[in-house]
Order: sequence, then structure tokens, then C-alpha cells
Amino acid sequence: MSDKKSLVAYFSRAGQNYVSGSIVDLPMGNSRLAAEAIADEVGADLFEIETVESYPADYTACTEVAAAEKSAGARSELAGYVDTDPYDVICYPNWWGNCPMAVLAFLERHDLSGKAVRPLCTNEGSGMGSSERDIRRAAPEAVVGEGLAVTGGSVASSLGAIRRWASE
Repeated sequence: MSDKKSLVAYFSRAGQNYVSGSIVDLPMGNSRLAAEAIADEVGADLFEIETVESYPADYTACTEVAAAEKSAGARSELAGYVDTDPYDVICYPNWWGNCPMAVLAFLERHDLSGKAVRPLCTNEGSGMGSSERDIRRAAPEAVVGEGLAVTGGSVASSLGAIRRWASE
């Protein structure tokens, strides 16, 4: 057995979020909650992917910025990085059914050759969207496993399913 550990790198947004048809203020982002459950289940280390420039607090303004970034293929400047060498498996809970630019910037910045990447996508109806394809493009030498899509508003009630998926 390898001495390497698992890493859960996640991008999440607390504050105003769209949940079950309404804008609500979340004290903790849905992807963070899922990431913590995964890390607990598999004994992984956590790394929060953070951008240098914060997204707008207003949900609608945030979606407009994210849509413009996606349209332009922009990459967010990240506040920090992590040494991925000690890790065998890296999981990426992500945002909105497709990888946000911050996650793509993280993937492109690290050499993930031969490492397993398992995406978990919190969403409010878009499912996995293009997440797995986005990850394969950004980390072409990684081994991208089957992802899991979880409705953001039901992350707390889906922790059992998230833990089962993580332990597979």
C-alpha cells in the first residue's frame, strides 16, 4: 500500500446561493460541506481553492462574472497552491455543472499525471454538465473517475451517498 494520501481540493462559495428555487444566504458553501464529508470518509487532506479577487457577494452578479469568465475562457488568479506530489487521489467538488475557471486554473497549474481525479459537482439542476470533460481537458494525464452530481440544496441530506461514493 502506498504511503501517499488523498487530497480533496474544492472550490465553494458561502453567502448568497441559489437553493431550491430561491436565493438563500449560506454560512458554508455546499461544495465545502461535501468536501469535508469526503475528507472525513477517506481520511484525506483538504485544500480550498481560493481566488485572489473575490466573486461578488450578490448571487446574480456572481453568476454574471462567472458566465463572462467562462465565455472568455479566462482563468482566475489563485490565492495559493498545494504540492500535489504526496497525493494519490485528488477529488474536486466543483461549481454549477461545469468547472469554474478557478478549478480549471488549479488543474492546469498542477502536474496530475497518473493521479486519480474524482469530480463531485454541487448544482441546482445542471447535473455533472461538462465537469468531467472540462477536467479531462485541463488535466489530460490524470485518470478521471466517475463523478457524482449532488443538488446543492440537498448536500446535507446526501452526506451518506457522498461518503459511499468517496469510499468506492
